[in-house]
Amino acid sequence: MSEAEEFARAADLVYQELLTRLGEGNPQPRLEPTRRVVELLGDVHRAYPVIHIAGTNGKTSTARMIEAILRAYGLRTGLFTSPHLVSFAERILIDGELIDNDALLTNWLDVKPYVEMVDRELEAKNELRLTYFEVLTILAYGTFADTPVDVAIVEAGLGGEWDSTNVADGVVAVFTPIAMDHMDRLGSTLDAIARTKSGIIKPSALVVSATQEPDVLAVLEEATTLTESPFAYVGREVTVISNTMAVGGQLFSIQGIAGTYNDLFLDLFGDHQAQNAALAIAAVESFLGGASVELDPNILAEAFATVTSPGRLQLIATEPTVLVDAAHNPHGAASLATALESYFTFDDVTAVVAILEDKDAEGILAALQPQVARVIITTAPSERTRTAANLGAIATKIFGAENVIIEPDADVAIEMARGYAAHSPKGAVLITGSITLVGQAVGRSNDTNGWTK
Repeated sequence: MSEAEEFARAADLVYQELLTRLGEGNPQPRLEPTRRVVELLGDVHRAYPVIHIAGTNGKTSTARMIEAILRAYGLRTGLFTSPHLVSFAERILIDGELIDNDALLTNWLDVKPYVEMVDRELEAKNELRLTYFEVLTILAYGTFADTPVDVAIVEAGLGGEWDSTNVADGVVAVFTPIAMDHMDRLGSTLDAIARTKSGIIKPSALVVSATQEPDVLAVLEEATTLTESPFAYVGREVTVISNTMAVGGQLFSIQGIAGTYNDLFLDLFGDHQAQNAALAIAAVESFLGGASVELDPNILAEAFATVTSPGRLQLIATEPTVLVDAAHNPHGAASLATALESYFTFDDVTAVVAILEDKDAEGILAALQPQVARVIITTAPSERTRTAANLGAIATKIFGAENVIIEPDADVAIEMARGYAAHSPKGAVLITGSITLVGQAVGRSNDTNGWTK
């Protein structure tokens, strides 16, 4: 058995055990069970400093940028992001790489008895046992302590205040754009959602934020005042001076909190990625020098040249062009549409779209419509996916019946879209609307019998 096959087997063994638990679609607004386990494990969540990231869109890309910069500085990094595209092991990285299969299994076997102990305590009180995400968070914190890492970059799963990752005290709190999403869990207004997410701010933490809507900014400013936390804001203390298209990505210049950084290259498309880069720079300035020491431009250039963000406007095939993007709310879809217009010259885009039941399908489709010639409606590999018929009815109102095709089988839908794209010199396929759909497409492209890249 090859090393890759051994890792896949180890990861699958752990994943199957996690899948027996309540899934991520039903997060529990509580911290105590997670805190109980990490304390039993020896306070593994306090064994290293944490940079904690919350927001609605851009969290994973920003986290990966922060991690790349810190690694380029020679620090041993742990990175915890969610959700995954192909394998759950993508969520826990050490120095930018998947942990090896022995470490994954060993760490799981170390954690498992304490998880089961707390499960029994919860069941004795007629409470739900630890959820999938709570256990995954514990596994990540335990892995980082065992490695050990110099710093952990941790993306909140949902919300902030009661998200299980919030058992750790982030020395830097990072906020990507906050928008309407998960309203059934986080609240029906921007103010309510922002208040939940602002719960990651700990006393005297250093806080950096992307540009926000006025209601969100007001909440964050109130929270930083109450916690006596210094606050740097993109669009005020931090700015994107310029960003221009370049072969394979973009060149950008940033005014950070402590320095100015010119002509950095990023192999990612979209103005929103330059904004994420500005936020990442501010976060690292805050972590390394208390926001008062300029970063080394050469180290920044080295870091950004290596940054990838799978599933975020990612090219996964050519002949014809196939792009995937994990946009799953209107804000993300609007950023995607802007990037398509600004960074590409497609004249015929066929979108393959699946959307989960709890998402704003009308808002997502309306944001995509100006850049898409036709849409093939399908289903995502998730029990929460909307039916193709339901989503197709919504799409027909926005695109017109003549521009909507309904095909419940995602693989068939993608092949249909590739057929349309192949008939235009500048045709392309866009797969979006659901992270699980994007993961299915990425997995297909990685297969040895997949598409031409």
